[in-house]
Amino acid sequence: MTASRGNDDVGTATRILDVAERLVQDRGFNGFSYADIAAELHITKAALHYHFSGKADLGAALITRYASRFADALAEVDADPGEARDKLAGYADLYLQVLRARKMCLCGMLAAEYQTLPQPMQDAVIQFFDRNETWLEGVLEQGRQDGSLQFAGSARDTARMIVGGLEGAMLVARPYGDIARFQAAAANLLAGLAPASTARSPA
Repeated sequence: MTASRGNDDVGTATRILDVAERLVQDRGFNGFSYADIAAELHITKAALHYHFSGKADLGAALITRYASRFADALAEVDADPGEARDKLAGYADLYLQVLRARKMCLCGMLAAEYQTLPQPMQDAVIQFFDRNETWLEGVLEQGRQDGSLQFAGSARDTARMIVGGLEGAMLVARPYGDIARFQAAAANLLAGLAPASTARSPA
């Protein structure tokens, strides 16, 4: 009986996180309340507080889960034996998959509300982007060494440019409902990192 109750608790917590994540990606963190989640799941607000004592705790759990999934996705990209530029294309494709699902990057949405978030959530958002930039920095250094990438300045600054460019491209594509806008922006961003010999069109 205890084990079954434990499984039920885990299942309810997961469903709460699923609904909350979708609401954040659709409305932003400040655009929904516990009442919205309770109504959608047909549970009481007391049940929500049982699993997540406050909205700040829920938000922190959302970021932790999202960052973990993103880290797993990056590990899959890393497992590909291709060149660094292939890994960058795989990274951009992670954003494209989110957009195709008619969603936004969770931490990108939260970044837009950064000043209104509780401190633990602010810290977690920064950690998410820091980890992404660190991963990209490694890929860029690899590309510079194997000759598949070319860029001016530091790998760190270029990594920041990539994150900012992809997050911005998602936001701009959203109101148009036009995935092609994002794809074009991402393709141009990555093309700018290709060595001159491969970036030029054949004569």
